[in-house]
Amino acid sequence: MKEVTLIIADDHPLLRLGLREIINQHTGFRVVAEAGNGERALELLEQLQPAIAVLDIDMPKMSGLEVVKQILARKLPTEVIILTAHSEATFFEKAMDIGVMGYVSKDSIENEIFAAIDSISHGKPYVSPSLSHLLLKRNDRSREGTEKKLGLADLSPAERKVLNLVAENKTTKEIAEILFISERTVESHRSSICAKLDLHGQNALLHYAMTLQNRF
Repeated sequence: MKEVTLIIADDHPLLRLGLREIINQHTGFRVVAEAGNGERALELLEQLQPAIAVLDIDMPKMSGLEVVKQILARKLPTEVIILTAHSEATFFEKAMDIGVMGYVSKDSIENEIFAAIDSISHGKPYVSPSLSHLLLKRNDRSREGTEKKLGLADLSPAERKVLNLVAENKTTKEIAEILFISERTVESHRSSICAKLDLHGQNALLHYAMTLQNRF
């Protein structure tokens, strides 16, 4: 297994020391440098180009999020874990919007840092379970925005069920049997869906539904 190199940046020396000792206990991880502010962290990132940077969100001279922006602008190969004492959605949204892979609460860092590093080193994002509600809210907003853009937000629950079954290439008769409604009701729902989504043509609804499969 290839060794995962890391840089830690936080303006609290004791936190850096403790975190470095914890990380270096793992034979596959190695902290190669530390920094007490954002500017120094960025200098070290350019020089050493570690696999992962563990950055405090609040640092002198340059915040953790500002460092992330520079990592992206300079096309450095480093993924980032943000350490935070904040539970507000504002900070989380900013971090996710700029492409942060890891977001870890300082309250649980000792128990979660290994899981975060391991996840990110395998290309998977990591968010502290205690902050997962922020991720759920973000996903809900993203889904709602997509549905609104596609016109799905205007469909009733019954019409959504019909659309799902159309996507599975079910006939009107089959849909009626599955939903325990009449074929006439199914046809009414199909007509309503087509009107709301501005679909025209004999197979337009089927083609539309199949392109959206697993998205509603």
